Amino acid sequence: MKLILLSTPDFFVEEDTIINALFEEGLDMLHLRKPGAEPIYSERLLTLLPQQWHSRIVVHEHFYLKEEFGLRGIHLNDENPVPPRAYSGQISRSCHSIEELQSLRADMDYVFLSPVFDSISRPERRAAFSPQQLHDATRAGLIDRKVMAAGGVSSETLPLLADYGFGGAVVLGDLWNRFNIHSGLDYREVIAHFRKLRKAAK
Repeated sequence: MKLILLSTPDFFVEEDTIINALFEEGLDMLHLRKPGAEPIYSERLLTLLPQQWHSRIVVHEHFYLKEEFGLRGIHLNDENPVPPRAYSGQISRSCHSIEELQSLRADMDYVFLSPVFDSISRPERRAAFSPQQLHDATRAGLIDRKVMAAGGVSSETLPLLADYGFGGAVVLGDLWNRFNIHSGLDYREVIAHFRKLRKAAK
């Protein structure tokens, strides 16, 4: 399965260093999501990241960044549901129900389905699907390699996602919770845990 990292909502000093290290460890994709942030801060982060990784980065806001930095694509969600006029390139989309998945997946290069498990970064956000619903969606051909599981993804839940047939998993809280973005400098635990995630995803 592919491993996709969702950025923290906030920018922080060591962010480019950690992201670069994770790409070097085999991270498949970074989804850059900074809701409400001024675009200049995303521009700065992208400038700090080696150009070799730009083709593995997808943006959730400020879609002009895709062309300006040669990024992989754009991601649509409830806040930004429509691509720019005359846009051509990779598009992904967030889905939060089986009905949304059924109606949107065919027009996208891939989709996120969430929350598959109880959220780690937002404990109040509970899993939206029962195991039976996920198995039924798999049997119906709705969950396949185009569908990435998000919400509660950890080294413990990754093997379950493979059984459902997901093409990848979106990691957020399970990784970023291992680093204090306000005061941390030592990110070795983040890298060590990412290696554990990579192993569990194989």
